[in-house]
Amino acid sequence: MIQTVNQSAWNAPVVCRVEVDLPAWLEQLTGRANWEVYQEEEDDSYISFLMSLGRQKAEVTLYHNGYAVVDVDGRAVFDGSLTTDTCEHAHRSYYNAESGEPVTLN
Repeated sequence: MIQTVNQSAWNAPVVCRVEVDLPAWLEQLTGRANWEVYQEEEDDSYISFLMSLGRQKAEVTLYHNGYAVVDVDGRAVFDGSLTTDTCEHAHRSYYNAESGEPVTLN
């Protein structure tokens, strides 16, 4: 028996949204807790957060394509794709770009 598949669902644009618990992620990367965001900056291709813990300063840049860079006191501590394998504090959600309805990917 031959089954036909409705391929129109594959043609719909999908948006991926990643939510990150920044203080918890910095704790995971540095071993130090209680990081606080004190400034943020947004551009067309990224959002950047300046964070502090006492005298330590960190910059977390999250690019809209899923890439991230984290510098602590001018030293890179993360430079790569933001996935649940690289950041246990990241949560991804997918949505139909046209309707906004949640999409489940298997």
